[in-house]
Amino acid sequence: MKIAVSGKGGVGKTSVSASLAKLFAREGRRVYAVDADPDASLGLALGIPDDILAKVIPLIDMEETIKQKSAGGGLFYSLNPDVDDILDEYSISVGNIRFLRMGAIKPGGSACYCRENAFLFSVVDALILDKDDVVILDMGAGIEHLTRGTSKGVDLMLVVTEPSKTSVQTARVVMQLANDLGIEVTKVIANKIRSPKEETFIQEQFTTQELLGVIRFDDELLDVALGNEADILTGAFKTTMEEIYGRIVTGCKVKK
Repeated sequence: MKIAVSGKGGVGKTSVSASLAKLFAREGRRVYAVDADPDASLGLALGIPDDILAKVIPLIDMEETIKQKSAGGGLFYSLNPDVDDILDEYSISVGNIRFLRMGAIKPGGSACYCRENAFLFSVVDALILDKDDVVILDMGAGIEHLTRGTSKGVDLMLVVTEPSKTSVQTARVVMQLANDLGIEVTKVIANKIRSPKEETFIQEQFTTQELLGVIRFDDELLDVALGNEADILTGAFKTTMEEIYGRIVTGCKVKK
């Protein structure tokens, strides 16, 4: 199963991504947990120590590796470099989970980042289209790491939102982008719900078919953020994420 997770900054995409990775891994599946958010924090949510994460270089910044894989020189480079060995060589293993840090797609401007971006797209292609394992992509507010071709391999786009107009607006934009790219299944997870009023607001914004789950605000997650709790799957958040995981597995065809 291939899952992309997106939404406005700060809504809890990483908590959802890390939890799903852990739940799939708990069932014996091999999982590629991919940090494709420029504000990288998925590694911490997975429980990888700071000293190890500090040594992880985003794939987009591996200049020598990109040159070697892209072949050619100057204006000539491969649009589809062979990157299969990259997935294992530059990932960190955490039990059944392999963690990769992508880095952001390079913007246009005075410098040409065509080679770097082609390399990154090839890595995503290899994960989504060539791997039989579970892949969880923790993305930024946009979905720029996905191309029209790659998106056809995504089984589910999860859009995380808070109970606010700006967050809901971002969610709608991402849902439209996903639809434009041909992703067939897009679901919404509402996070940090503090009151019945906020839950009602969410229910008014999305249909029952669109809304996959509602996660209530949980103070215990603050202990995880502060480093006082090692596992993000704790308390009421754990129970809700297990319910959402169950809906994903039963509602989408999981490839064996």
